[in-house]
This record gives sequence, C-alpha cells and structure tokens, in this order.
Amino acid sequence: MPPTAAYKIVKLASGVHSVHSLAHRETFHPVIGPVAEAEALYVKQLHLPERMAAHSGEFIIWDVGLGAAANVLTVLRATRAAQCPLRIISFDHTLEPLKFALQHASKLSYIIGYEEQLQNLLHDHHIQFRERNHTVNWEVHLGDFPTLLMQPATQKFPKPHAIMFDAFSPATNPAMWTQQLFENLFRLLDPARPCALPTYSRSTMLRVTLLLAGFFVGVGHATGEKEETTIAANTLDLIAEPLDRRWLWRARRSTSAEPLAEPIYRQARLSPETWERLQQHRQFA
Repeated sequence: MPPTAAYKIVKLASGVHSVHSLAHRETFHPVIGPVAEAEALYVKQLHLPERMAAHSGEFIIWDVGLGAAANVLTVLRATRAAQCPLRIISFDHTLEPLKFALQHASKLSYIIGYEEQLQNLLHDHHIQFRERNHTVNWEVHLGDFPTLLMQPATQKFPKPHAIMFDAFSPATNPAMWTQQLFENLFRLLDPARPCALPTYSRSTMLRVTLLLAGFFVGVGHATGEKEETTIAANTLDLIAEPLDRRWLWRARRSTSAEPLAEPIYRQARLSPETWERLQQHRQFA
C-alpha cells in the first residue's frame, strides 16, 4: 500500500482525533489524545516552561519517536514565553506519520499554525524559526534508533536536558526497549547536566531495565486511564517519587521483570544475577 495508506485517523473516547498505525496496530496517544498526553507526560512532569524560563543558554530536548509530531508541537506551544533558545533533536525511522498528519491537519488540530515549519522539516530535515521570544532549531534524524546510538556521529550531538521517549510498545517494537539501548542512551548523557526521561509505560520490566542502565527511576504522572507512568533521570533531584525497596520486592515477585537482552519480546522473572545487581543500585542504598 502507499506509505500514507498505512495510517488512518481515529476518534478517541475523549472526542479528539489521533493517528492509528495499521502496520503496528497501535494508536498514537490513545485514550486522552495527543495534546493532553504530551502535556501531562512531558510538559508538566518535566516542568519545561519553568526550567526554560530559568535557563541560560540553549535548552536541548531529544525527541525519541517523532511520529506525528504531537509531543514536539505541544512543547513548542507550552514554552513560547521562554527566552532561551530551544534545540529539538527528533529521531524516527520514517517521516510517513508526519506526512499523513499534515494531510489531516483539520482533524489533528495541534498541527494548525505549524504547517509551513512541518513542510520545511519534511523537505530539509532541519529548520530554524522564531517562536515568539526565542529561536527554535529543530532537526530530525532518520534511521534505526538503536543503531544510531552506536554511531560515532551521535556522540557529537548536543547533550539533552530532557528526553521524550515515545516508541511503540515492547510487544510490537521490542528493539526500542532492550537493556543495551538504554545503557547506550545513558552513556550519551552528560553527568554534569541533569536530564530526565519520562515514558508512558509503567511496566516492571522497563523500570528494571532503566535502573540497570544507570538511571534513577520513579513513578511518573498519570495520563488518562493510566494511574501512573515512569520517569527516569541521571540525578535523583529530578525524581519526585523514587521507587523504593517495597517496589524492589514486588519486582522480585513479578513474572515479567527481566530486561530484554535481545529485540525479541518475552516475559520472565528476574534472574538471580539481575536481582543482585538491582539490590546494589545506589537508589536503594
């Protein structure tokens, strides 16, 4: 089928519209919709307007899973009053969802007002424009994200202050949730630059994976029907509700806690080796 025919517009229970991937059989930002989810999961939880208002120099966000650009555009609108320059580095393996979204801007209202910028981004993969009080530099890198993380060029990317991690679920896209991926991502961070990574999943397997990769991990904000999500960071100061030893013991009893060692989805209890490493994590000291 033509690439854009691999998607369709769906109306969510909340009454707003979103994009559905026919290939992955998953809807982008289900339940509460693209803007509401991005506001809860990223804008408010990361305190982006407040952090950017107090920031000097360029503020850098890595956007892992550009998709139909709802997360980035919601951030742009929420941080218009900021004075500092904003750099957004987006990653995805395809621009087809964004092309599709642009064709259906009347249904996906968050697109409206950014049509020209998105057209230029699709064409040039990099744009610069003014957003009220500050300059925005937005670039997109296409390819397999796990592979991109290991390429020498990626080592030279500006280090992020925040990461929006929005890949398809582990069941349909396990390569984006492996232990190695998060270890490689953590190694790219600047230890002297506080950085937080929220994501929609609350699974024990993900939280164990993030901890073993080196992150501090906590309970993230609720989004719609999800009572909690997950937030990770390279400093405990950015975690409002860190996982405690009670969670650690629940993880030990879980039937789906062992991280993915390879990009094949499966569920398994913690191995003895993983349990020992978890207990030694500085978060539980």
